[in-house]
Amino acid sequence: MADPTAFQFDLPRDRNWPRIPITERIHETAWAAAGSCSSLRHAPPEEAIRVMVIHATAGSSTAGAVSVMEEGRASFHWIIPGKDEKAHGGHVWATCPERLAAWHVRRSCAHPDICSGATNLNRLSLGIEIVNRQDGKDPFSPWQIEATAEMVCYAAGKYPNLAHVVSHARLDPDRRTDPGANFPWAEFRSLVLD
Repeated sequence: MADPTAFQFDLPRDRNWPRIPITERIHETAWAAAGSCSSLRHAPPEEAIRVMVIHATAGSSTAGAVSVMEEGRASFHWIIPGKDEKAHGGHVWATCPERLAAWHVRRSCAHPDICSGATNLNRLSLGIEIVNRQDGKDPFSPWQIEATAEMVCYAAGKYPNLAHVVSHARLDPDRRTDPGANFPWAEFRSLVLD
C-alpha cells in the first residue's frame, strides 16, 4: 500500500502549460456558503497560488462534503463527484471562488518541501475534494483520477507560480490520511505530467 504522507510532486518550471477549459458547474449551496468559510488572499491568486492540495471526503456524497461548508467548518475549491452521483463522469463542482482562500488545511500545517516550510497554506493553495469513503473498499474511479488531473493541469495553465501538488496527509500527517493509501498517486502524477 502507498503512503499518502509521501504523496507530492512538483510541476516542471520550464513547461509551457496551456490554458485549458474545465468541465465545472457551480454548486449553488456550496458557493453561497463559501463566504462564511473562506478568507481573502493576501495577494491576487495569479501571484499567490503555489500549491494544489488533494483531499478525499471520507464520505459517500457531494452533499455530505457541502454540509461541512454550510456549517462553516471548512471549504475547498472543487468537489469531484462520487461514482454513485449523477454528476460523476459529467462535471466537477466548483464550490468556492478561486480568488478566495478556502479553509482546507489547518493554519499550523507545513512541510519543509512545500513553499519553504510556510504555514497558513490556505492563502497559497487550491483544494480539491474527491468523494471517496477512504475505507479501503471504495476504489477511486478512472474518471475521478482523470478529472483531478485535469483540474491540476487547468490550474497550472492559469497560475504561473503553482509549483507543488500534494496530499492533505503530507501536510497534516498526524491527523489526516487523505486522499488515502488506495489513491493511485503514480497514475495521477503521470496523467498530469505526461
